[in-house]
Amino acid sequence: MKYPAPAWLPSGHLQTIYPALCLRKPPVHYRRERWDSPDGDFIDVDFVDGQPGQPMVVLFHGLEGSSDSHYARALMAAVAARGWSGAVPHFRGCSGEPNRAPRFYHSGDATEINWIIRRLHARHTATPHHPSTASVHPARPAFYAAGVSLGGNALLRWLGESGQQAGLVDAACAVSAPLDLAQGGAALSSGFNMLYTRMFLQTLKPKCVAKLQQYPDLFDLRALHAARDLYDFDNVVTAPLHGYRNTEDYWHRASAKHVLGEIRVPTLVLNARNDPFLPGQHLPQQAATCVQLEYPAQGGHVGFAAGRLPGSLHWLPQRLLHFMTQGAAPFTGLSQHG
Repeated sequence: MKYPAPAWLPSGHLQTIYPALCLRKPPVHYRRERWDSPDGDFIDVDFVDGQPGQPMVVLFHGLEGSSDSHYARALMAAVAARGWSGAVPHFRGCSGEPNRAPRFYHSGDATEINWIIRRLHARHTATPHHPSTASVHPARPAFYAAGVSLGGNALLRWLGESGQQAGLVDAACAVSAPLDLAQGGAALSSGFNMLYTRMFLQTLKPKCVAKLQQYPDLFDLRALHAARDLYDFDNVVTAPLHGYRNTEDYWHRASAKHVLGEIRVPTLVLNARNDPFLPGQHLPQQAATCVQLEYPAQGGHVGFAAGRLPGSLHWLPQRLLHFMTQGAAPFTGLSQHG
């Protein structure tokens, strides 16, 4: 079933902004853990504790997102309603406290995705040893992964780079991922889209200024203040901090479009064609046979509000959970949500 865009919410910009700012986010009870990272830093992971033996969904958030983002709360509420477990790992510096290392996070961060997924999977599938049931081998509970925007691109990079080794994930979903970072960056550098760019820079720049207090020579403060778009910002901060030569090198090498053919796990790639962050004409048309490219005409960037006014956030979690459990089977939605 294609996304049923409401007639009262016309245009990719409204479909992006309204769900993020105006729709009620469902309540979610999170339990936070702090994990030490392999490089001596830390991340904070927010958990939804489900029933033993039930599936788990890990969600990687978008640029400057968190477990409180509208899409995270919507998905984790749906996960909790099923009695499943959920986890929202925060990328470095996104949990409300500055990270310690001279790095942040980026769209191609497959190494970060790898250690988080493997640690979550090992914990989720561990079966306590009881001598009386030593000969019994219960089916392992399902383990699913999802990523939104930047987190979706990073997840797809991990899936493609890992190939068969990503098989510990039973199914994966990427929503509104910037599959072609160069085209997405160009789209965000002009016109009304500069609104989104300014919003990102309003939180990114203060984090970088604080990072310079930890590491005074990490990058050029004047160049940081002069950055007016993501191209400039990535050239000053993201690329050099994470091993790329410059923005062009980062945007090319980190784009998920290059690895879609290498994915070996059932994967849904969901991008609206009217997404302001990546216009539909730049969406890739080829991928591995296990990858379902779903490009509805409408939906905005991580929007997908549905139903009668004032609408709801229910459609997107339904779509993702349906794919995780049913794969490419037709999706009919739930009528009670419009």
